[in-house]
Amino acid sequence: MSLQPIREEIDRIDQELVTLFKKRMDCAKQVGEYKKTNGLSVLNEAREKEILDSAETAGGEYGHAARLLFSSIMELSRALQHDITGSGKALRTLLESADFNFDNQASGLKIACQGIEGANSHEAAITAFPNAKPVFFATWEDVFRAVQDEKADYGVLPVENSSAGSVSDVYDLLLKYRFFIAGALDLKIAHCLCALPQCTLSNIEQVWSHPQGLSQCSNYIAKNNLAAVPCSNTAVAAQLVAQEKRLNCAAICSEKAAQAYGLKVLLRNFQNSRDNCTRFIILSKKLFIPEAADKISLCFSLPHVTGSLYNVLCRFSCHGLNLTKIESRPMQDKPFEYLFYLDFSGNVRSPHVMNLMCALSEELPQFNFFGNYQEL
Repeated sequence: MSLQPIREEIDRIDQELVTLFKKRMDCAKQVGEYKKTNGLSVLNEAREKEILDSAETAGGEYGHAARLLFSSIMELSRALQHDITGSGKALRTLLESADFNFDNQASGLKIACQGIEGANSHEAAITAFPNAKPVFFATWEDVFRAVQDEKADYGVLPVENSSAGSVSDVYDLLLKYRFFIAGALDLKIAHCLCALPQCTLSNIEQVWSHPQGLSQCSNYIAKNNLAAVPCSNTAVAAQLVAQEKRLNCAAICSEKAAQAYGLKVLLRNFQNSRDNCTRFIILSKKLFIPEAADKISLCFSLPHVTGSLYNVLCRFSCHGLNLTKIESRPMQDKPFEYLFYLDFSGNVRSPHVMNLMCALSEELPQFNFFGNYQEL
């Protein structure tokens, strides 16, 4: 038996499917025009459920697959109708009014960062804003408050490490303060083990650092049975080791922090991963979208129904948009429900990206646009 006759039959059926799909989308377009004229919402959950249930029943042994197929068709139909009705007017207005001119080279800016001199956040701040003045704050939320109260023009905070993962508290604060991301940069992190000048490795029983620093050097800590002591910042750890003058304590910090606080470097670049990088974001109260912006960050929740995440992700695939990150976080006060943080490549001034963002802002229970920015 040859496959050729079967393949020819499949090709014939596919042509029929494409013809019928085009007719269906033309009908969906007419529905969209009607909804626009009559001020109706694009999403009609009862109607969609009716169609999906009918497809599953008619699909027989392929019922679940039929439901999935029609779910994708419904997503495409809804996307078309959103384009016609101009959904998401509030978000569209915000995006269209964004400032083009984000200038990280300007002089006289005050840049809020967490920690003290020599911290990785300090290094990120002066890298992102070479002509600005860093202003130090004790906590991440203090950085947000400084930008909120205009004690600083921008804030610089870590959001993700290549080996230790996301800094979830910063994402939570982004939602709380509703700030925007104006830019991002990746900083190579080379941790040093630093102690008093008279110390040797054999003296060390405790290591002090920020929890992220401890996590990034966990292999060495475990191998040598060292006690890990968390501090608010890697540079604060170096400062405390210098002040306490205890011969059995060392700090995990940068070489610059060791120099700033008079410590000796016992080990260099001893973190778990040699290619250890931390991503920092630039916080802004104002939305900037430069012409060359090529990365978009979002946060959204989903309806608690089967396939809802799949359906949303299909929308990005249909537009040829490349997802670079997706992560879930539990929603506060809503057990076992989640927020999804998503990064993808694109510029919201492209009509298909703008329309997708506006459609999702209308459809999803919660939708937050964090920014469209460049990597510095």
